[in-house]
Amino acid sequence: MPAKKRFKTDYPGVYFIEGQAVASGKAERIFYVMYRRDGRLIEEKVGRQFQDNMTAAKAARIRAERIEGRSPSNNARREAEEAAKQAEAGRWTLAKLWAEYSSHKPENHALSTDRSRFETYIKPTFGEKEPAEVLTLDLDRLRSRLLKQGKSPQTVKHVLALFKRLVRFGVQKGLCDSPDPRKQTITMPKVDNEATEDLDADELARLIQAIEDEPNIQAANFMRLAMFTGMRRGELFKLEWRDVDFDRGFIHIREPKGGKSQKIPLNEAARALLVSHPRVEGSPFVFPGQGGKQRVTIQVASNRIKARAGLPADFRPLHGLRHLFASTLASSGRVDLLTLQKLLTHKSPTMTKRYSHLRDDALKRASEVAGDLLGEAAGKPREDSIGKVVSMGEER
Repeated sequence: MPAKKRFKTDYPGVYFIEGQAVASGKAERIFYVMYRRDGRLIEEKVGRQFQDNMTAAKAARIRAERIEGRSPSNNARREAEEAAKQAEAGRWTLAKLWAEYSSHKPENHALSTDRSRFETYIKPTFGEKEPAEVLTLDLDRLRSRLLKQGKSPQTVKHVLALFKRLVRFGVQKGLCDSPDPRKQTITMPKVDNEATEDLDADELARLIQAIEDEPNIQAANFMRLAMFTGMRRGELFKLEWRDVDFDRGFIHIREPKGGKSQKIPLNEAARALLVSHPRVEGSPFVFPGQGGKQRVTIQVASNRIKARAGLPADFRPLHGLRHLFASTLASSGRVDLLTLQKLLTHKSPTMTKRYSHLRDDALKRASEVAGDLLGEAAGKPREDSIGKVVSMGEER
């Protein structure tokens, strides 16, 4: 394309060419400026007559600013914009960290819950910030705001724990710097983890009967296995037949809540249940969902069984059965807390300690039995010792 004719103006170093307006197609002047910087001739467009409301006088002022260095050249501005884009691309904000973090996780209930927490509570406030830009005061305000909104301390703790995990993930992967602990400290709300869910003898009997009356054999056996093993809902959802080792007597739990795969004993009640449990052809899962795929919910059936049994409103069917399993063992006095921790696959003994009072009660009862027996023995002196006083210095 031949070069267009240049038209001089009354201002040195300013000229224009004839072009067409983008919107109307009418003739329009396009202004350029020429100047030298560091001995190099620079020639660049500064604007259109109508689109940018540009005139020769404005072009002259822009030329003067660029000569004096008060206004960057087009190339300098483009370089600055590109540098800014690259810097932005290199910023690992909380939103970008979440996207990367979640891409490494399997799509399951836990990830769905974390996604909801991030989108609802973390992203609106911290999504566009890098971890180091979030201060202790910011986190304190988030915690206080959520508590004032009526969120439970446990929910707030989960939100702050997710924030902490995202930061740790970014640091471990080399995506961001570790925040200065003098500027960022996370204070978790106090959570009462001592509460346990238990059923009395009558409630347990009604629950067992309600399970017996449940027409959905998959749901009924799901509840039974939770009661017999103390397995978590998610662990039962993911349980495959290959995880059940009938020969060695173990159930392998893959990707449990604590992260590391573990195994628990296959007790006789669980063994008998699984031996008689119907298998769904083509599905590897013990309790498959629709189409033989991994089950994602059993809420309808479990709530139906709960209602049929007339259990308390605050009793959570599946989580409650896990507590029932643990409290039954703890209160028996025949299982120590370390063994109970391993059976429940707790990562640390902290969670298991909530059942310590039940074991203490069992030990106290055992101690009382011993006291009664020994007291009775002490209250019946031998006939040959009646009337005889033995001093501390006699009969060594």
